[in-house]
Amino acid sequence: MNLPTVKQLRYYVALEEKGHFGKAAEACYVSQSAFSVAIRELENLLATQLVDRTNRNVTITAVGREVAAQARLVLSGLETLTEIAQGNRTPLAGKLQLGVIPTLAPFVLPKIMPALRQSFPSLELYLREEITPRIYRSLMDGELDLILLALPYELRNIETMTLFKDRFRLACHRATRLVDPHHYRYEDLASESILLLEDGHCLRDHALSACRIRGLDKVSRFSASSLLTLIEMVDADLGITFLPEIAQGSPMLTGTGVTTYPMDEKSYRQIALAWRQGSARAEEFRQFGSFIQSTCERPDTP
Repeated sequence: MNLPTVKQLRYYVALEEKGHFGKAAEACYVSQSAFSVAIRELENLLATQLVDRTNRNVTITAVGREVAAQARLVLSGLETLTEIAQGNRTPLAGKLQLGVIPTLAPFVLPKIMPALRQSFPSLELYLREEITPRIYRSLMDGELDLILLALPYELRNIETMTLFKDRFRLACHRATRLVDPHHYRYEDLASESILLLEDGHCLRDHALSACRIRGLDKVSRFSASSLLTLIEMVDADLGITFLPEIAQGSPMLTGTGVTTYPMDEKSYRQIALAWRQGSARAEEFRQFGSFIQSTCERPDTP
């Protein structure tokens, strides 16, 4: 059986990313004619059309997208194999592509990044901040090595490492009359008084579940597109919300009139690392998770 070459796979991944033959050829340091021949040879070898070509545009076919995702996994596996064989792979060194959800990135990254640079100077950490469905898809497509997210969330063909519990806190303006924060009762809330993030953010689903919001009649029709927007709306006393405990002390809250109050111990989400099942770097990822755990637990962490 004839198999694709590494060169063909690298060229094709570049084409799928750039969406343009000329730009992809330039990124691969090869002439456009040689690049086009390599892609055509790959299509002939696989006996399928990977790319729809027009004068101006390049469109990756449905099969082509699947091939690109698998090609990334193959190339990543080959890099790991080579490093292992050469004995050059040390834990937490080299390139690591991490996806982080927006309701974690502003709070966890400032804590761990200085410590990571000091403890692992050879680590090249590439970060992508996206909502959970997008970073999960990027992980499965081979674009990311691991993701930092909040559970529960349905994940398939994935290994996870739970790092810590992130409890929810009631957040409101310090002078609000919408709620008595010291004697919070869900039943006493007025209709549409709860502000949440828009659909797509798992924090919305986690808040609905963990804070036992039993009906949407108390949830405002106006949803925030980001945590910063949500906090600004609460600061304007347009409603109350539920913020993760990890946001305590964040610059997002500094200078606002927003105050948070503890809730029931059962109101929490779980923060976890996740990577593809069977990854050769699983032990390294667990070490990375343990480092996050220990760093976030330090009382003197900025």
